[in-house]
Amino acid sequence: MTTINPNLPDWIKDHLRRYLETDGADGHIWNGVPTLLLTSKGRKSGEWQTIPLIYGEHGRACVLVASKGGHKDHPAWYLNLVAEPEVRVQVGADKFTARARTAQGEERGKLWSAMRKIWPQYDDYQKATAREIPVVVLERT
Repeated sequence: MTTINPNLPDWIKDHLRRYLETDGADGHIWNGVPTLLLTSKGRKSGEWQTIPLIYGEHGRACVLVASKGGHKDHPAWYLNLVAEPEVRVQVGADKFTARARTAQGEERGKLWSAMRKIWPQYDDYQKATAREIPVVVLERT
């Protein structure tokens, strides 16, 4: 069973709750875009933490953007998977394990372009921060 982090903003807790309660039937599509549930092991707490995120597909892999809305720091979920790349993923009702890695170079550029088509605000987020926003590939294990 997934425990919902009480420190998450209410809108994220609501989205996560609906996704879990309906096995993705309500929540997979959020604001017109596909979302998945990423469960990563907390690098400090050691506890599994779940968050809904916008995703794209690249073959059998899922692609995420660690934008944090253009914040100067990486999101906690990204730091967690850098520390421990083995994650759990739910896409709709499909649940699987995956290994996360950060895309680099040409691959990152191609995946960034694909993700911009799904969520054009990523360009605004990149302009708002000096850090290069990571693009993450979740490869099924």
